[in-house]
Amino acid sequence: MRSAIFRILVSGLLTLGWLASATIKANAQPLLKVGVAGLNHDHVNNIMHQFRDGEVMIVGIAEADKQLVKKYRDIFHLPDSLFYSDLELMLDHIKPDVVLAYNAIADHLGVVEACAPRHLPVMVEKPLATTEADARRIADLARQYHVQVLTNYETTWYKSNQQVYRMIHEGNSIGDIVKMVVHDGHQGPVEIGCSPDFLKWLTDPVKNGGGAVMDFGCYGANLMVWLMDGKTPVSVSCVTHQIKPDIYPKVDDDATIMLEYPKATGLIEASWNWPYGIKDLEVFGKKGYLHALNANELVRRDTTVYRPVGLEPYVYRDNIQYLHAVLKEGLDPGHDLSSLDNNLVVVKILSAARESAKTGKKIMLKE
Repeated sequence: MRSAIFRILVSGLLTLGWLASATIKANAQPLLKVGVAGLNHDHVNNIMHQFRDGEVMIVGIAEADKQLVKKYRDIFHLPDSLFYSDLELMLDHIKPDVVLAYNAIADHLGVVEACAPRHLPVMVEKPLATTEADARRIADLARQYHVQVLTNYETTWYKSNQQVYRMIHEGNSIGDIVKMVVHDGHQGPVEIGCSPDFLKWLTDPVKNGGGAVMDFGCYGANLMVWLMDGKTPVSVSCVTHQIKPDIYPKVDDDATIMLEYPKATGLIEASWNWPYGIKDLEVFGKKGYLHALNANELVRRDTTVYRPVGLEPYVYRDNIQYLHAVLKEGLDPGHDLSSLDNNLVVVKILSAARESAKTGKKIMLKE
């Protein structure tokens, strides 16, 4: 009994020590200086809150829409001196560590075209691009000017997903992957109250590239490419629906995408028709099963054994910690969830998914 209590106490002290050292490391680093490109993506609220909480320094915001400028200036009490009418003008006056893009997916290329020649790294909101042509152009610019172009997904910062990866690739806890299933979505962007400025392009087949197939299909593709070590699937099949054409007349609001690998299958269920918000990940291996229920909960099943999630490395706490690690500490993105390599494959998958839904055919892919 005493030895058991001693082990618990030691384990608790070690955990507290790890958390303390991670907190000290995170808080000791100088604030990252960021420029913001666009305000019409509702995820911009995340960086605004990080700025308000003293976690990052916003040194400039490029936005032409005066109504949007007023909205965010008033909500977050921002000085007029932060705002510029366009990105090029902003970059003529400031030198940020990185530019974060919060605009339509189709406009990501324009942000990289402005930043890369100035040797400024960029992080865009998911997905990287609407078309393979735009994605290739982004990659060419990144390589030509030797800059990082990264993609931000909420699910990258889930402790549960990071733990799933380590258990599979470092602990071999479930054997070879044979099936992956991802459910992503919510009741719908209109139904959950997305802003009119966001909805205007999110429901546009050109600006967003599609509806739920793009908005939520990208999460599953991103996770599966990561779990499969950056490999392109052999084929992609997809079925899309317009369950609410009166609300979303121009784009799909439900998509089911199947990825075929040589020895594994991935099923992505992306929808604006779930009765609740969901972002989970199931991975079946030859000898076990892992289910990341949400950001903080993980179920492992080996017959009847269930174990909770462990702790994630501090660099995957959020996008700002990750950017600091990449830009200031030399972390190599490799094939990780934010990496350019991963997200080029994601765009290839999404393009094939839309083609499959349109033609009713399985689309074969090449590495």
